[in-house]
Amino acid sequence: QVQLVESGGGLAQAGASLRLSCIASGPTANNYPTAWFRQTPEKEREVVAAVSWVGDSTRYADSVKGRFTISKDYDHNTQFLEMNSLMPDDTAVYYCAAFSSSKSADYRVPLVVAYRYKYWGQGTRVTVSS
Repeated sequence: QVQLVESGGGLAQAGASLRLSCIASGPTANNYPTAWFRQTPEKEREVVAAVSWVGDSTRYADSVKGRFTISKDYDHNTQFLEMNSLMPDDTAVYYCAAFSSSKSADYRVPLVVAYRYKYWGQGTRVTVSS
């Protein structure tokens, strides 16, 4: 069973930056994390950023484009989310996600829908004050 552990969340003021990390353990071959989602009590879980498993194609939610950057370091089974210019609307629990697929094509594009992901971290809370 792949395990994902997020870290780096916390309390930040508007305009500040945070960097989230997600480290994978277990049978991670072909199951490295490739996306960040977030959720609040008022909203369904939504994708924040995703990166292709092969190459570095990325996709971002419109609300975070230009502010957040997803990156990966598969030598260390890790992915990151650099969050700049934080806004109160970024307040949420952030989840790291990894998928498993038999289709090689799935590894070449960023997957942005939650149902495609099989493994989830426990979440790290980000609170942005105004």
